[in-house]
Amino acid sequence: MNPKMIWSNLTVSDLDRTTKFYTELGFKSNGRSNDLTSFFVGEKNFVMHFFLADSMKANVEIEISDAHIANEVMFTLSAETKDEVDKWANEVQSAGGKIVSKPKEFGEGYYGFVFADPDGHKFNVFYM
Repeated sequence: MNPKMIWSNLTVSDLDRTTKFYTELGFKSNGRSNDLTSFFVGEKNFVMHFFLADSMKANVEIEISDAHIANEVMFTLSAETKDEVDKWANEVQSAGGKIVSKPKEFGEGYYGFVFADPDGHKFNVFYM
């Protein structure tokens, strides 16, 4: 196997809220339809699709976890400085996200924090 691409498919309850949240964080839109909103992330344009939960459940035969309770994956976003980590934390809160773990040192040379989007999907913003 040699896949040409990889992307994520996550579920959300409100496309308008999700679109607003990620737009406020500066993510680049990859389009929107009636049942999904999509963004490009990072320099290599990793694609993150956010599907309405009912739409995703109708198309897959697996249980989809509630990200407020458990998560299957945690994404890590790189930061170039400690100040950028702190700026991300402020922007996340302003956009309506939840800080799960405040910015702090993780040993020598490591600094970061964890946040959840409005649907509970977890992200780690990390400088090293």
